[in-house]
Amino acid sequence: NGYMLMCTVRGVVKKTAVEAYANVRTSGMIAINLDEGDELRWIQLTSGDHEVVISTSEGQAIRFAEGDVRAMGRVSRGVRGIRLRKDDQVIGMDVVQSDSSIFVISKHGYGKRTKVSQFTPHTRGGVGIRSAVVNSKTGKLIGVATLTDECNEVIVISQQGQTIRLGLKDIPELGRATQGVRIMRLKEADEVVSIA
Repeated sequence: NGYMLMCTVRGVVKKTAVEAYANVRTSGMIAINLDEGDELRWIQLTSGDHEVVISTSEGQAIRFAEGDVRAMGRVSRGVRGIRLRKDDQVIGMDVVQSDSSIFVISKHGYGKRTKVSQFTPHTRGGVGIRSAVVNSKTGKLIGVATLTDECNEVIVISQQGQTIRLGLKDIPELGRATQGVRIMRLKEADEVVSIA
């Protein structure tokens, strides 16, 4: 039962019933038709009644009801989840709960968490609202994660292999229109590349 909700780096979202993938051939099967240069990066199992947040590298985010995306067949392209501005791209999509927090981190190690309640729900397809201030000091955002009481730790990894582990209490809770604080001190020429 349920759905697979997909999101690409160019902000396209698609929802397909899990049962459409019941008989996967050994050669695989098409899950989504992608535009040239686009990539499928995020898939969440959903019930059809969740809320979703999509975040971008330039510090925009949109929260919308999963019901805004109608269920489609496997070979369809999907619909616009978020409208991207020039040189922007999606860095994450997650299913959220009203009591959760959204953690973002930039390539220069600045991060913060913000309550999901600060992200007003909108209709999918808009430009979203500011989730963080992005500037030359912070660098673009590279990762986003939803934190709850059950899932309350984050591991941050740099390009040169430096790793830190953070608990919920180690990450300051700040408003949307802030750049965050230095979460990870990096060596020269190093940058944050991934979070888990």
